[in-house]
Amino acid sequence: MFLVLCGAGLKAQERSLKGKVSAAGLALQGVNVMIQGTELKTTTDSSGIYLISGVPAGLIRVQATAVGYRKVVRSLTMVEGTGQEMDFDLSNFQNDLNEVVVTGTLKEVKRMESPVPVEVYTPAFFRKNPTPSIFDALQNVNGVRPQLNCNICNTGDIHINGLEGPYTMVMIDGMPIVSSLSTVYGLSGIPNSLVEQIEIVKGPASSLYGSEAVGGLINIITKKPQNAPLLSADIFGTTYQELNTDLGLKTKVGTATALTGLNYFKYGHIVDNNHDHFTDVTLQDRISVFQKWNFQRKDNRIFTIAGRYLYEDRWGGETNWNKSYRGGDEVYGESIYTKRWEIIGNYQLPVKEKFLFSFSYNDHDQDSRYGNTSYIASQRVAFGQLTWDKKAGRHDLLLGAALRHTYYDDNTAATALNNPAKNIWLPGVFIQDEITLAPKHKFLAGFRYDYNSLHGNILTPRFAYKWSISENDILRLNAGTGFRVVNIFTEDHAALTGAREVVIRNELKPEKTYNVNLNYLKKIYTGDGTFIGVESSAFYTYFNNRIIGDYDVDPNQIVYDNLDGHAVSKGLSTNIDLTFRNGLKFILGATYQDVASYEGGIKMQQILTEKFSGNWAVSYKIKKLNLGIDYTGNVYSPMRLPLLGPLDPRKEYSSTWSIQNIQFTYGGFKNIELYGGVKNLLNWTPNKGNPFIIAGANDPFDKQVEYNENGSVKSTAGNPFALTFDPNYVYGPNQNVRGFFGLRYTIK
Repeated sequence: MFLVLCGAGLKAQERSLKGKVSAAGLALQGVNVMIQGTELKTTTDSSGIYLISGVPAGLIRVQATAVGYRKVVRSLTMVEGTGQEMDFDLSNFQNDLNEVVVTGTLKEVKRMESPVPVEVYTPAFFRKNPTPSIFDALQNVNGVRPQLNCNICNTGDIHINGLEGPYTMVMIDGMPIVSSLSTVYGLSGIPNSLVEQIEIVKGPASSLYGSEAVGGLINIITKKPQNAPLLSADIFGTTYQELNTDLGLKTKVGTATALTGLNYFKYGHIVDNNHDHFTDVTLQDRISVFQKWNFQRKDNRIFTIAGRYLYEDRWGGETNWNKSYRGGDEVYGESIYTKRWEIIGNYQLPVKEKFLFSFSYNDHDQDSRYGNTSYIASQRVAFGQLTWDKKAGRHDLLLGAALRHTYYDDNTAATALNNPAKNIWLPGVFIQDEITLAPKHKFLAGFRYDYNSLHGNILTPRFAYKWSISENDILRLNAGTGFRVVNIFTEDHAALTGAREVVIRNELKPEKTYNVNLNYLKKIYTGDGTFIGVESSAFYTYFNNRIIGDYDVDPNQIVYDNLDGHAVSKGLSTNIDLTFRNGLKFILGATYQDVASYEGGIKMQQILTEKFSGNWAVSYKIKKLNLGIDYTGNVYSPMRLPLLGPLDPRKEYSSTWSIQNIQFTYGGFKNIELYGGVKNLLNWTPNKGNPFIIAGANDPFDKQVEYNENGSVKSTAGNPFALTFDPNYVYGPNQNVRGFFGLRYTIK
């Protein structure tokens, strides 16, 4: 009896389960692993290894849980004899909903707990479709569309929920340094290598961030030096002969840690696939140098400072253009030189209370030629802000004071001598109170007062309500007002090209908006480890004094005036995140929007704005081959386009169009990742179905254009469609199908 019992005990001890838990190839320490329905459990060691002894025979369900990751459950049949193995790869199960965000309330809070809905995108998301800049990377974010504004120089802005670029505030580390000139010329110069994460708030944010955050904001949060790898490199090229290089290096000096980044992008190959004798894509030579320092201080107080320098030389135009023609009227070219430097910092005061001083300064110089039209501009923005974060009972208070000074000057009539718009002071104060009404109910009230030295007092209230219906169901309601001062010559590229005369009928009044956004989040976890996340929003924005460039009243003019009526942007948006246990992952998004102006009882759809857009990213990893597959894309419904007159043969509305991409990533080498694929699989370009996209390409200086007695363009034998030169008929990228290949090298 004794020998039999000892033998059975030894046999039971042999029946053990062990394995390794990792994510993105890195071992995870402290992961809880347990056998469901039993008391058997353990945690992984520093190598990600776990071991559970005495596992019962038969079918078992093994559960792995870790902070920041969704619970994963796998099944296994234990047989008599020696132990068995089961590994967990949690790469596809990271719980983005638990990430810390700062943009919604200007303080760190878990995304699920924020009363303001914040969308978070990490570098892993953007690596599914590698691009050379943040501007291009945002094309796969639902409800966000990078809009090209010129066929020749490819400058652009970013639309959120149908609202044009000037209504979107783009920030770096919470600092409002991307505005005016940089929203047109600087967006493409922000490299992906800087990014820790991108936070997007769709809807009103003016009570915290000021008058530019009318339609929403994009906060580009740069990498923390202490979290960055020791050395990183990401280099890729395309069959269009584009080359993008990102380099990163972390160094430690005493108690400080520094991260240095270098981005270089080069595209110098002339392509004219539509045979209009103009470059299909702007040629670019761009370099960006970035450095960020993080200093260790007593009691973990914050002190970071970062700087960046950008230089870009870009040109597009007739294929035989060179710099000897710059600014002349022999061969048409659009040549833009951009020089920009920035400094950003955060310093927590050495006192018991949590006071944080944030500051930034940027200097932007622009030297541009659009044919023989010169646009030379300089902009300098200084910003300082002091906030006090204070908890008192059920109240979580944030009080702040800010001061921004903007200097802007150019060679246009907009900034004639002694024009007060050259220097604008904007002091302001704000208060925000997040009140916990009950365990499942939070209410946020905010109020901001600014004084604009040109336009006077600005009041922007805001409120938000969050109802945690259950652990997996959250309802949020946000509303507020907005105020925006328009600077046509820095925000609307079409005003600069010289192709149309700019007419400002009256003194432009600031725009005012009223916004509301209703958001619902639903999470579903199944027993086999599948996760389904659904987040839907309904949004509505009402405009007074809306300023819209009128392209229709005269084909040779852009007429700016305050709308004698109102404008509305409204719609619905849904994001779906679907992750299966086998690693197959779907990220799906769709937005329906109606953006229109109402004047004299007539509704007019906003130009260059689609009613429906959708996006997707489908990912799967074949573990045995160390091969990842990403299929990404977007689709847009027709949008109204700017025609030059009744004889213009181009389409008044675009067709439904889609850009789709596929990527293969191999991670079988130590510290090295290889990737490659195809962009624009459908080979779509905007000239599909159009006789041409650049009007008057054969006469870019309008030397052969004839006018009748009332000033309208005449139809002649050489100009049968009565057109003038105009490159503004553009709504999508003009690059054909192309391959790409890249390499990432990382030393942790």
